[in-house]
This record gives sequence, C-alpha cells and structure tokens, in this order.
Amino acid sequence: MHSYVLALKDIFEQNADPAQAGPMKKYMRDQFEYLGIKSPQNAVLTRDFIKEHGLPTPDQLDIISRELWSLPQREFQYAAMTLLGKLEQKLEPEFITTIEYLITEKSWWDTVDLLASHTVGSQFKRFPKIKENYLKKWRKSDNFWLRRTTLLFQLGYKKETDFDLLCEIVRENLGSDEFFINKAIGWALRQYAHTNPAPVKKFVKATKELHPLSRREALKNIGE
Repeated sequence: MHSYVLALKDIFEQNADPAQAGPMKKYMRDQFEYLGIKSPQNAVLTRDFIKEHGLPTPDQLDIISRELWSLPQREFQYAAMTLLGKLEQKLEPEFITTIEYLITEKSWWDTVDLLASHTVGSQFKRFPKIKENYLKKWRKSDNFWLRRTTLLFQLGYKKETDFDLLCEIVRENLGSDEFFINKAIGWALRQYAHTNPAPVKKFVKATKELHPLSRREALKNIGE
C-alpha cells in the first residue's frame, strides 16, 4: 500500500468512533462500513493531514485514490474525493479511466454525484475529446450510475450548459423506473432553471413521458 495511504489510514483509525459508526452505516442503508468519523471531523482530519504531508502529485493520484477506494470504511472514499477536488484542474486526460473506475465501484449517490458534478464536469470542460468519447460510451451504458453522471456533469456549468445536449440525454432515459435516474433528470433540469427557467418550463410541458418525480423536481423552484 502506498505510504501516503498508510499514513492517512493510521490517522483516521486513531480517530474512529464505533458509537457513531453504526448510525452512519444505517443512514446509508447499510451499503458501507464506517469508522464513525462525521463529515466535519473528516474535513478537519483531511485538512490537517494535507497540511502535514502535502498533496500527492497528480501522477500519484491514480494509485492513491484506488487504494483509498479499496478500504472498507466509507471515510476513506470521502478523503479520496477531497484529494480529487483539490487536484482536479491538474488531472491529465488519461485520468478519466480512474474516474470511471471510481464511479462504477462502491457506487452510491454520496460519491457519484460529487464525481459527476465536479471531477467529470471539469474533465469534460477541459478536454473536449474526452467528453466526446466518454459521453458517447456512458450514455449507452447498462450501469445507471454512469448514465446518472451524464445527466449531472453540467450541474455547475450555468450559462455554459448545453441544454440541447441535456434534453437529448433526458429523452434517452425516459421510461426508466430507476429512482436515481429520474431524480437526476429533475435535478439537472432544476439546476439549469436557476439560470434560464423558460426553456426548462417549455421542455417539461412538452415532454409528457417525464416521470412525475422528474417533473416535480424540475419545476420545484419555478412552478408550472
């Protein structure tokens, strides 16, 4: 195991709180084990660790993030997300393969949504060819977390949002009975409505096949 991961693992295990681990696991529907380190303390521990040990170099981030992902307790995946966030503007195009791995392993909304809206959003904006190749692949994937990512990667784009593209991807997912897809459709439309509500209203009105959850989420802040 990489020395950076070993050092971080030691710090986190020293601060484990078994009394908190059970409720945290239950909150996440028993998907993952926990050390019992709540988010505020996790942020402080990670910040202090980075202050002492520095950030890994971008070329080290592949092995470090994968090793953190391999550890059973969810706090280590959250630490990996922090490192990714601090280095996302320095990641090379090839790092998209690592991002894909992180999306499809130990998948749940708490990591996928951050990866989609931040790491993937940044990669796709910085590297148009990567966006073209991987968007085409992920849109057709049987893995609904990858399809959710294609719906959410533009969440932070605001005026730069390609709304026509978003509408295309929404249409591709109409008829899905997957909660996380229908929720993402509504979220993506609602987010763009903060910037430009008129086309969202028009699209929702015209798209009769929208799941009620998607429709409700899309119009939450702008009304019918």
